[in-house]
Amino acid sequence: MFSTKSKTERTATQAWEYLTAAMTAATDTAKDTSDKAAKLAGKASDQSHKLAGKSQKLAGQASGKADLAWARANAAAAALAGRKPATPWGLIIGVGLLGAAIGWAAATSARAALERQAEQEERELAETAVVVTPTYDN
Repeated sequence: MFSTKSKTERTATQAWEYLTAAMTAATDTAKDTSDKAAKLAGKASDQSHKLAGKSQKLAGQASGKADLAWARANAAAAALAGRKPATPWGLIIGVGLLGAAIGWAAATSARAALERQAEQEERELAETAVVVTPTYDN
């Protein structure tokens, strides 16, 4: 009459079943799409070069969608299993290098601006300086 499973366990079980079904469907769809794309490519190569290009484009799009579905299904499975997503080290390193390059450029330009300002101040002091020459009266 009453289930001993908690609501979260039932929800997790149901989510796992949905995920398994979705992954199976994504695999079947990817296989079907791949087969259809191969058939279309074969027919198109017989008909014309233009159709071959279109079918290859469609096959690429279908393959991309199947890959995306597979990646999302794997991410959902990992989330249900309690695994955290991988840290994108490549992106972190790339952004760090970009930041370092921008910082270096900013520091270099700031240093050049300060040097120009110091030279300008030195020229102004030289122009306005009064040279006092001592005279010796006998």
